[in-house]
Amino acid sequence: MALKKRFLKSKPICKVTFVIAENTGIQAAVVGDFNGWDAQLGTLKKFKNGNFKGVFDICVGKSYEFRYVVDGVYSNEPEADFDIWNDHAAAKNSVLVV
Repeated sequence: MALKKRFLKSKPICKVTFVIAENTGIQAAVVGDFNGWDAQLGTLKKFKNGNFKGVFDICVGKSYEFRYVVDGVYSNEPEADFDIWNDHAAAKNSVLVV
């Protein structure tokens, strides 16, 4: 898995690239505070090499909890800024700081 941030100079936006590498899953998404935990808004595209990838515009000046969902199974991003316990999910969530 990978996470890449590209801050725009002209807008208070960060283009964040989320990648799930070499996965055998059929469908994947990134869900989090930045998209209302809506998998349809966080759909990742699958490539021939097995990677899932998506680029999203995220407002800067905040931190966001998020997770990946691959075929209904949740997982965290090892390269996230940090992880935090979430009582609602009864699990740790990855955190993105932009």
